[in-house]
Amino acid sequence: MTAHANSTESTASVFDSVKLVIALALLAAGVVGFYVYVEYSLLYRTLALVAVAIASCAVFLTSSYGKAFWGFFQLARVELRKVVWPTRQETMHTTLMVVVMVVIVGLLLWMLDSLFLWLVRLLTGQGG
Repeated sequence: MTAHANSTESTASVFDSVKLVIALALLAAGVVGFYVYVEYSLLYRTLALVAVAIASCAVFLTSSYGKAFWGFFQLARVELRKVVWPTRQETMHTTLMVVVMVVIVGLLLWMLDSLFLWLVRLLTGQGG
């Protein structure tokens, strides 16, 4: 690698760091402004906060970290399209099986609890 390539990479890294600081500063300023200017309408403060958040995201997305995040997001969307979602009937059957199993396990735990209660009362001589 040449000295020029190292210089270019470090400059890009510095610019990315500056962009991240600017994005965070914008977002922090928006949140602080939201609470400082309480005398203004909640609607106006919320709209201003949303606008500042959008500007902060725009600055973030111009950095290499933001571009990497956006690439990850795009790949996640591609993978999401590959998912085979269950049909309504499959979902209903699975839900019914889960409900039945919850009821069965609940009854078993209740019976086990009642047995332990009976044993403890028998051993300690309490009740009855």
